[in-house]
Amino acid sequence: MMMQDKNQRVALVTGGTRGIGEAVSRALLQAGMTVIATYHSNDHAAQAFARTSGITGVYKWDVGDFDACAKGVKTVEEHHGPIDILVNNAGITADATLHKMQQEQWSAVIHTNLNSCFNMCRNVIEGMRDRRYGRIVNISSINGQKGQFGQTNYAAAKAGILGFTKALALETAHCGVKVHAVAPGYTETDMVSAVPEKVRAQIIEQIPVGRLGHPDEIARAVRFLASEDAGFVTGATFSLNGGQYMA
Repeated sequence: MMMQDKNQRVALVTGGTRGIGEAVSRALLQAGMTVIATYHSNDHAAQAFARTSGITGVYKWDVGDFDACAKGVKTVEEHHGPIDILVNNAGITADATLHKMQQEQWSAVIHTNLNSCFNMCRNVIEGMRDRRYGRIVNISSINGQKGQFGQTNYAAAKAGILGFTKALALETAHCGVKVHAVAPGYTETDMVSAVPEKVRAQIIEQIPVGRLGHPDEIARAVRFLASEDAGFVTGATFSLNGGQYMA
C-alpha cells in the first residue's frame, strides 16, 4: 500500500464528477486534499471533469454494489493511500406517486441513495477506526426532512441517511471518526435544471431567500465538516435550504 503523507488527507467523493459532488471535489482539492471522485454512468462528464479539475483520481463503479465498492476502495487505497474522508454524495431520482410507482423505481433509488452509504462506509470504517481518524459526510436532502409529493422513494432514502448518520456517529466518536449529514435544499444542478420552468418558479417562491442554492455553497459546508476545524462536531445535520424548511 502507498505510504500516506500525514499532512495531505485522502478524500473520496461518490458521484463526485457532476453537480454538488463536483463542487465538493473541487473544494476539497482547494483545501489541499488528495481527492478521489467516483461516478457510475456518464463517461463524457467524468472525462471533462478530469481534464478541467486537476483531479486525476477518477474511478467508475456502482456504489449500490457492495462488492464493487470493496474492490474500488481497495484499488484507491493501493494507489493513493488510506481514505481519511468519505463524502457519500451519489444519488438519483425516479419520481412517481406511490400508487403509480414501479418496484424498480423504488429499488433503484434505495439502491443508489441509501444502500451506498452502508456499502462505502463499511469498506472504510475499520481503517478509520484503526487509525483513530476519519470524517464521513453523508449528503441527505430537504426532502428527507420534510417529505415531497411524488418522492416516497427519494424521501425515504434521504431520511434513512439521517438516521444512519446519527447511529454511526455514536458508534465512532470515541475512535476519532466524525460523521455528519448535509441536507441541501433545491440547488442549481442538472437534476433541478430538468424540472419545468413553471415548477422551478413555484419552488423558488417557497424559498425565503428567493433563489436556488449554488453547488459551491453546499461544498463549502462539506469542506468545513471534512476539516480539522470540525473536530467537536459529530452526528449533526446541516440544513442548507435558504430557509425553506427549518428543523
